[in-house]
Amino acid sequence: MQYLNFDKTAVYKKLLEYSKKQVFSFKDKLNAKRVKECVIPMAAGLNYSWAAKAVDDDCIKLLGELAVEQELIAKYNALINGEVINTGENRKVLHHLLRGQQGKPVMEDGKNIGDFYLKELERFCAFASDVNQGKYKGSTGKDFSTVIQIGIGGSDLGPRALYLALENWAEANGKKKLNAKFISNVDPDDASAVIASSDLEKSLFILVSKSGTTQETLANELFVKDKLVKAGLDPSKHMAAVTSETSPLARNSAYLDSFYIDDYIGGRYSSSSAVGGCVLSLAFGPDVFKDFLKGAAEADKLALNEDIFKNAALFDALIGVWESNFLNYPYTAVLPYSQALSRFPAHLQQMDMESNGKRVNRRGEAIDYTTGPVIFGEPGTNGQHSFFQLLHQGTSIVPLQFIGFTESQKSDDVSVDNSVSQTKLNANLAAQIVAFAKGQDSSDKNKEFPGGRPSSLIYGKQLTPAALGSLLAHYENKVMFQGFIWNVNSFDQEGVQLGKILTKKVLSGDFGDDALETYSKLLGV
Repeated sequence: MQYLNFDKTAVYKKLLEYSKKQVFSFKDKLNAKRVKECVIPMAAGLNYSWAAKAVDDDCIKLLGELAVEQELIAKYNALINGEVINTGENRKVLHHLLRGQQGKPVMEDGKNIGDFYLKELERFCAFASDVNQGKYKGSTGKDFSTVIQIGIGGSDLGPRALYLALENWAEANGKKKLNAKFISNVDPDDASAVIASSDLEKSLFILVSKSGTTQETLANELFVKDKLVKAGLDPSKHMAAVTSETSPLARNSAYLDSFYIDDYIGGRYSSSSAVGGCVLSLAFGPDVFKDFLKGAAEADKLALNEDIFKNAALFDALIGVWESNFLNYPYTAVLPYSQALSRFPAHLQQMDMESNGKRVNRRGEAIDYTTGPVIFGEPGTNGQHSFFQLLHQGTSIVPLQFIGFTESQKSDDVSVDNSVSQTKLNANLAAQIVAFAKGQDSSDKNKEFPGGRPSSLIYGKQLTPAALGSLLAHYENKVMFQGFIWNVNSFDQEGVQLGKILTKKVLSGDFGDDALETYSKLLGV
């Protein structure tokens, strides 16, 4: 198995030559037949539609050759079988193992890592059940009604997005156990607002820091503990921790319990671990979280298929590379037509940009081709009344990734003007796909839409826990495949470290740089 720079592959030159010809115009070819045929089944009843993408049979054939030449499925197999894939930190990458064994057992020092993950899953699920049954109570003897997660980055974005995605579904299906809130920003206004809106006597805090030294998280922990003490409460009866076994938070009497992850689980890929599982199990019950894991595991299995027409994550990754490297589209908009997915684009923003926002390859050598795109997005229809103007009529073409469901999560819809709100929502989604693709001619140039804006659509019946797991794993695997294509290490994040180092200098007073010192003084540090 070889790890080649993308531009050193034989198919790169073929794709480059092909892109110099007239690119396939889906604007003229998008019809009922294409929409019906260009669909790939995903896990948990979802589907991936690529009908409105600028790819024809010849282009797809070349992209299939790229998947073979870059040995994408073989590299995925190497990852799930425990090879060291994170070259920057010399680590395995095992977030797939959190939701079920897809490859061989992964062993280290005689320890089955999958068994360790399973044990932790059962431990935090048991803890959640005990809390939900009132076996744990706050320091004044009251049952917990709210769980508040303290974390930042991957310890916040994914779990928060997933909680919001399932909150309405859980309420509609009688699965809601606790309200969940999140504190992430070291800005004291964040923690203060959450605390002010919560009944501290009935609040359980989950402190999430793998190292146990994350500056912002520990600062917020101290903020919260101060509030608890001032309210006459014992913080040790209101806090649990998610961390590594070697961190100062582990086996610490300051917490009701500690649940463990290891260095093989990257922060942005940790929602399947106790980082996401603890808060979701507390909020909705362990069975809901396990259904989420099943959807993700099913998606992971489908991502092993070498047939790109049966592997939605791989197909999506290949088209993304075509758009980024050969059509020169540097952005991607993620547009869920589901309010439940309001924070999902923010999670994908971190996952994608922190993973593949790299300028050196796996060996630390500079590369001179485009890697990860800029990711942004908001739910429809809000986005239509915001940035869609640029997407429709701006000078830049931005590939679009729509997500939609035929049913809402709750049944309390209202019919107005002969249609319910969910029907109006999906009418807007269908209209936008076609409007972006086909555009509109007009003698008035202000009303002319050029069209030719490529989009994909992930759709299904309803956003359930299993569907959410499928959706999350789809994007995780898409990012992984693209990292393999570009030959970058998708599993470290050195780009976040320099700012942390300089922050410590500022706080210690040892600036070492006059500009840093002057900016700090301007900001009252």
